[in-house]
Amino acid sequence: MMNTKTLAVEGLNYSYGKKWALYDIDVSALQPGMLVGLIGPNAAGKSTLFKCLSGMYQSQSGAILLGEQSLAELSLRKRLKKVCFMPQFFSTSAALSVFEVVLMSYKQLAGWSVSAEDRLAVARALDLADIGHLADANIAELSGGQSQMVSLCQALVRNADVYLFDEPTSALDLRHQLEGLTRIKEAMRHRNAIGIVALHDLNLAARFADHLLLLGNGRLLAEGDPDNVLSQPVIGQTYGVNIDLLQTKEEITHVSAYL
Repeated sequence: MMNTKTLAVEGLNYSYGKKWALYDIDVSALQPGMLVGLIGPNAAGKSTLFKCLSGMYQSQSGAILLGEQSLAELSLRKRLKKVCFMPQFFSTSAALSVFEVVLMSYKQLAGWSVSAEDRLAVARALDLADIGHLADANIAELSGGQSQMVSLCQALVRNADVYLFDEPTSALDLRHQLEGLTRIKEAMRHRNAIGIVALHDLNLAARFADHLLLLGNGRLLAEGDPDNVLSQPVIGQTYGVNIDLLQTKEEITHVSAYL
């Protein structure tokens, strides 16, 4: 059955000891099938928000609601089935192949007995991600860009209601950035899942996101339609730059930033 649950955040606060990182975060109900862009400068709180949403961090107050269900009420195992988190950095010293690490993600919450169908599903996922040729490669010997493509494959091989992607294309070249975000967007629509992707590139956010969330100094400063959010003065103020928006012939918004 396809997901029909919205994701909302109400009054979320989080601190590292005495240092507050998130302040009263309220996010209106995000709809299934939607790709949400999470934008903001360094140290805005994007990774911290992802860790709270995924359950890695327990917020001091507030609620995260998937449909009418509070995620805080779920066991970690049940929460992991509903929320898939792809962190910004992936590294391992284990002598595992690309095929093996993707298989581990695929079987993570379904037991460890591996069938021929499981192997076929992983092989298909690798081919879909255009990394089938890396199946036998040692994960520890990949380039940064290759590792990032494997991490993306690890996320998308799983079935979840919510997917969190923390800078999933930061190490990729331009072509693979476009391909990766296209793959994410299509997967969210096909699965009727909610995807939130943290991005530094505002042009990628404008091109791929259905909805934008702007974080700055741990606060949600704006949210809504990308063109609306990107045209607000708070964008330039948050990043400390001047912003101009242009429309291409293909009606794609282009963001130009300058000091």
